Amino acid sequence: MKLHGNAALSWSGRRLLAERVVVEGWTVTAAAEAAAVSVRCARKWVGRYRAAGESGLLDRSSAPRRVANRTPADRVAVIVLLRQLRMTAAEIAETLAMPLSTVSVVLKRHGMGKLGRIGLEQPVRYERSRPGELVHVDVKKLGRIQGGAGKRVRGGGLNHYQPTFTDNHGHRRTTVGWEYVHIAIDDHSRLAYAEVLPDETAATAIGFLRRAVTFFARYGITVERVLTDNGSAYRATIHALACRALRIRHIRTRPRHPQTNGKAERFIRTLINGWAYGAIYASSNERTAALDGWLWHYNHRRRHSALGHQPPVSRTNLLGSYI
Repeated sequence: MKLHGNAALSWSGRRLLAERVVVEGWTVTAAAEAAAVSVRCARKWVGRYRAAGESGLLDRSSAPRRVANRTPADRVAVIVLLRQLRMTAAEIAETLAMPLSTVSVVLKRHGMGKLGRIGLEQPVRYERSRPGELVHVDVKKLGRIQGGAGKRVRGGGLNHYQPTFTDNHGHRRTTVGWEYVHIAIDDHSRLAYAEVLPDETAATAIGFLRRAVTFFARYGITVERVLTDNGSAYRATIHALACRALRIRHIRTRPRHPQTNGKAERFIRTLINGWAYGAIYASSNERTAALDGWLWHYNHRRRHSALGHQPPVSRTNLLGSYI
């Protein structure tokens, strides 16, 4: 039985007081003195006992019986609907000509105080059943390093000294520019391959794909499908012909749905944080030289939570597990 926190009498004390007056004939004043409460308090419990019996001795809700300013249910439904359409509280208040404070209270009451992912599609989690069934391919643009590490690693401003450097094709360049990290990651095993290349053209993407296929083959994996975004390199006719020659089915993500290629996006974040920004490099060439070692550690040593805390190589076909 729930009593008011500051109740002067317990339920049994209230009953004893009321019975002394109603049943035993005590005066209200005498019963109040015996219970060590005021006469007014005693009259209240005696009156409730006479009106409703023992049930009348329970505490009543202190909430008002009628809330004059409560937002109508139909207006609340409209607020919730507009929130599901990802409108901010301020936008809803302006649209409905309501106080922002009222809209905010309604949203909090319905667990919609923070916009978060309200109204967005929930991500579909999936995993292919065998290695090579689907390989995710993507590209990440990365600024070249000249004159030592950049401000992301060192902090502070950029170093304006920009010496020439030799790119991956032996060409001397003087501008900073960009490098492009092409990645391929197997959906089932998470085994990954990556290269730093000078651009993201169709010809470069095709060359990378061929080398990736060779890499996966060394682990007993035959690439059946590749999933890419809708970049121009992957929409080119020569890319389609290359996939056909490799007997690979090419799948592209839905426009404006990058989460479809989520495993590639997640691997890129891991790669960039662990390799590109995980150490201080004096040059782009030094950074590129460190990539193979990082990839070997990722594939052979780094434990992956989605793989039962085992490294990606544990799910490959080296032992003929998927034949």
